[in-house]
Amino acid sequence: MSRSERRAQIAEIAAEEFAAHGLHGASTEAIAKKAGISQAYVFRIFGTKKALFLELIQEAFGRVTEGMQRSAGDDTGLTALSEMGQQYYDSLADRTNLLLQLQGLAACGDPEIQEAVRNSFADMWTAVAGTTGLDPVTVKTFLAYGMLLNSGAAMDVEALDEEWAEGVRTRIRPDLFRHISGETNQ
Repeated sequence: MSRSERRAQIAEIAAEEFAAHGLHGASTEAIAKKAGISQAYVFRIFGTKKALFLELIQEAFGRVTEGMQRSAGDDTGLTALSEMGQQYYDSLADRTNLLLQLQGLAACGDPEIQEAVRNSFADMWTAVAGTTGLDPVTVKTFLAYGMLLNSGAAMDVEALDEEWAEGVRTRIRPDLFRHISGETNQ
């Protein structure tokens, strides 16, 4: 296996480990064992456990942001926001990616991780605002709904037959955002 192939293999295994256990609960020993390599080799490739975690959470946020931008194509406004929302919803199916983002948020007590998560979220905000051209209140509301969807996906509300879970699962129609704007929120 080439170094780049090995690096990708380790990152994939580490993503699952960090998604399940977070920064402090994840084991580089377990990652190395699953990859069939020594723990020292993990450190040789990534430097530190924290550096590996940082790389993975930034990539997790980046995948969602890039997916939303691609889905909007050349569209703007509420049309682009609707397409981005559908892509965001579809991205929740990647449980590892979702949990990596949440683990990144949970580890924000560490200043270096907090900065990386802030930058990743800023990139997401900028992508939504820049692509759609919509006002900050609309962008904020869109991303707030996204965070609720993240929470629901993490709790696996799809598996629950309860009224509150049905409420969380309810799809948001694009017309909702016509009524939520800086203009109506003065």
